[in-house]
Amino acid sequence: MFSSKTNVLLVLPTEVVDRARALAGQATATLKLPVSLQIVLRGLIEEGLKRVDSPTLLDNFERQARIVRDIRRASRQRVRSGAPATPVPGRQGPPGRQGRPRGRNTAPPKEGARR
Repeated sequence: MFSSKTNVLLVLPTEVVDRARALAGQATATLKLPVSLQIVLRGLIEEGLKRVDSPTLLDNFERQARIVRDIRRASRQRVRSGAPATPVPGRQGPPGRQGRPRGRNTAPPKEGARR
């Protein structure tokens, strides 16, 4: 099914993910098969790409693009004015990673342990 794959990181609002999870639950109950969030998102993307001529799809793209532009513009203006950077609500690292170094385990190896 997936002869060539590409990994993609999606940043989605919690409400969208919650709706997709609910859809996965409904599909699981209807089909009596386990339907994951990934399956639902993949299906929504595939079906959405079949409707490229849809005006509502283009409206959605425009709305999102304007929001991103406005956020970036406001951020640049804050930097120019010398105001301290304000974190964007909901934008934080994964839980449990704050203050820890990235990459491989940087702790010294335990005696006799292989690395």
